[in-house]
Amino acid sequence: MIVATAAAVSGCGAAVARADGPASGATATATATATAAAAHPRLPLAGKIVGIDPGHNGRNYASPSVIDRQVWNGREEEDCDTTGTVSDSGYTEAQFNFQVAGYLRADLIRAGARVVMTRTSNDGVGPCVNRRSAIINSARADAAVDIHADGAPPSGRGFAILEPVADGPNDPVIASSARLGADIRAAMLAGTAMPVSDYDGTDGIKDRDDLAGLNLTTVPKVLIEVGNMKNATDARMLTSPAFQQRVAAAFLQAIITFLR
Repeated sequence: MIVATAAAVSGCGAAVARADGPASGATATATATATAAAAHPRLPLAGKIVGIDPGHNGRNYASPSVIDRQVWNGREEEDCDTTGTVSDSGYTEAQFNFQVAGYLRADLIRAGARVVMTRTSNDGVGPCVNRRSAIINSARADAAVDIHADGAPPSGRGFAILEPVADGPNDPVIASSARLGADIRAAMLAGTAMPVSDYDGTDGIKDRDDLAGLNLTTVPKVLIEVGNMKNATDARMLTSPAFQQRVAAAFLQAIITFLR
């Protein structure tokens, strides 16, 4: 886990010198403070904590004994992790997830947020899906997103947002997670050319009760399958750094909207 912090600049007001008299040292200082505050308004995510979980990891394929281990996902046993999918050209989902997470992390820090990442490289193994939830829960994130891409039949296109189903630990954040999902859906449609999925969920949204990241969350969180890596059109977009940056920008806008 890494926690990255960006200093927030306060935009609170200060006293203003009287217009009908000479400026004393105190009023001059106050005027300078007000001017500085106006030039550096409060950052939109100042004081907020955001969790990012880039799905899978770059060397999961090399450690089947680790990732095949069973962990409790809140309802049943689940694999510790999986390798993720890969495009026909060999570009891995793990790499895509990590690239978008890196762009999003930088955007969030510039917006004033503290960022918690479940992994900080793409050359490791894991962590297990239950551990990923624990990292973000322990940080008491104000919002979190699990970043993925799908490996569906090649005829299917588009993004799908997976949302939690109440199962006990996540009960208090079901409604807020749905709001976050709606904000991400709107931002993806406004900020990218990726359509909503034509094969998964309804109008880009699907409830899931079989994923540790959603079952165990105690903070508002969704998982997004940004596109289908097995579809040629989606894959061209998913492997493009420019598109990855647009996805990160859409996530940033959605998180700002959600945390307003």
